[in-house]
Amino acid sequence: MATAEVGALSDKNEKKEPESEEGSMTLWEHLEELRGRIVRMLVAFLVGAIACWIYREELLVWVTLPYQEAYRAGGHKGLPELHSGTPGAAFFAYIHLSVLAGFLFALPIVLYQLWAFVAPGLYSREKKFTLPFVVSSCLLFIGGGYFGWKFAFPKAFAFLLQFNKELPGMSLKDTWMIGDYLDFCTRLLLAFGATAELPVLASFLAVAGLVTHHQLIKFFRYFVVVAFVIAAIITPPDPMSQVMMAVPLIGLYGISILVVWGITKGRERRAAKADKADTEKADKADKGV
Repeated sequence: MATAEVGALSDKNEKKEPESEEGSMTLWEHLEELRGRIVRMLVAFLVGAIACWIYREELLVWVTLPYQEAYRAGGHKGLPELHSGTPGAAFFAYIHLSVLAGFLFALPIVLYQLWAFVAPGLYSREKKFTLPFVVSSCLLFIGGGYFGWKFAFPKAFAFLLQFNKELPGMSLKDTWMIGDYLDFCTRLLLAFGATAELPVLASFLAVAGLVTHHQLIKFFRYFVVVAFVIAAIITPPDPMSQVMMAVPLIGLYGISILVVWGITKGRERRAAKADKADTEKADKADKGV
């Protein structure tokens, strides 16, 4: 019921806003614009991937720092190692790493191009979200990935390494392949980065009139369970990694409630102001002014 009321208020408010001048573009013009924006995204990605390839060894060292930290903290002998199982494994691992880093490099441009493509169909007040959307999306994604790399990765590696130790009459050694290691890190980096986008997703749904802060508050108790289920699926099986994803995710949900509250209240204020203006206009008309 709350969603319907807010949607009605939004529709009423939007009727007072002028339509975009670009709304008369033909289908072929839209497709041409889409092609141009995809080309820009690909160029940004390629430039980023090539630049990251140049610094591939430094990137590999950076990605393995949590593993090195956990290895030394666990008292394991020798240097931490990654193994190349086939002649081309190291080469393709470096490509994998360059592609991932290139994606992060191009992320601001990709997000801007996506938003700019849909912007012509938005109202003027919605277009004002372009810069906040791009900046907040990038900061949250990178911040979420960094949090996982800095805090969750060492705990996960420490948990996994403890199973590789001396046993009676034998030794169980860790032989981690470089490709498998990068796959593992990529999955976790993307998971932590994507889950950090929750406030942006909630903001988008609120702007579209699909959710309100009342609905999010009612769903909070269920989201606590959802957060731990997501963490259990995405992270390694150690409880610490799961908690380190679930707890920040719950905190981000709380931030989402505050953001949606601000958007909803702003929409209600605009609708009330429009109603007041209509009432005053009607009163003047009745008095013959």
